[in-house]
Amino acid sequence: MDTNLTRITSLKKQKKILVLAHNYQPPEIQDAADFVGDSLDLAIKATKTDADIIVFCGVSFMAEAAKILNPNKTVILPDPTATCPMANMVTPTELRALKSKHPNAAVMAYINTNADVKALADICCTSANGVDVARSLTQKQIIFVPDKNLGAYIQTQVPEKTIILWPGYCHTHQDILPEDIKKLKTAHPKAEVLVHPECRPEVIALADHAFSTNGMVSHAKTSPATEFIIGTEQGLCYRLQKENPGKHFYPISKAYCPNMKKITIEKLINSMETLEPEVHLPDTIMHQARIPLQRMMDLGRKTP
Repeated sequence: MDTNLTRITSLKKQKKILVLAHNYQPPEIQDAADFVGDSLDLAIKATKTDADIIVFCGVSFMAEAAKILNPNKTVILPDPTATCPMANMVTPTELRALKSKHPNAAVMAYINTNADVKALADICCTSANGVDVARSLTQKQIIFVPDKNLGAYIQTQVPEKTIILWPGYCHTHQDILPEDIKKLKTAHPKAEVLVHPECRPEVIALADHAFSTNGMVSHAKTSPATEFIIGTEQGLCYRLQKENPGKHFYPISKAYCPNMKKITIEKLINSMETLEPEVHLPDTIMHQARIPLQRMMDLGRKTP
């Protein structure tokens, strides 16, 4: 076994550490993790562990969510500068102002938001369950923050609601253009096109399916297709290829998130040895943000 993996395995046992990694993490981080998944997967896993310490290999809003759902556990983010630019596109002050203009609207916060924004929401969602969450709400109007593309996609699936979009976006997905998909489709005409719903509407229109990252993983395993064009952050292709060795996956080469790549093996080991940097949040924010997150989790348990 690799020396680094040997050290990580030893630290896990010694300190009762669970290592979670998002699908966009570098290959060596995915290999070192106990569990690799998308935002919904990791949120659920964080609530079911008996480990004393959670080391979250992802970006800051994910580690915050793990801490909110596990207030009595130690949550570590190996690189605290690994933030999400989209999450930073909406602030509590801005959201309060929008809420005042639409007092009858429910506030639905994508999990890709900071804790202080979640604290103002009625319910959270991920890209995997956003449509189900929107349908579950009794209100006819929904303020959706912060991703305009995911919100627009949800609107197409839930036409009976009026979704008020916040003008945020994910740089990585926004930069994927129709010509990028068309170029790969020309090169690989038999490939299925799978894209993330954070992509532009005109990119989603070219796809065979719009899925969360774990939706792509599930579909790739069961689809009779053997070739896939993957319209999301290229890190997902490592997991897809690892779990489907007989199939071929073609990434969008420019779909790269620098923040998702900030955590290295060296940073992971150091954080496990020192139990730093630890995620800390104010108690009031923890309490208020847990409510919409828990509503999302409870809805998931009710959804077949």
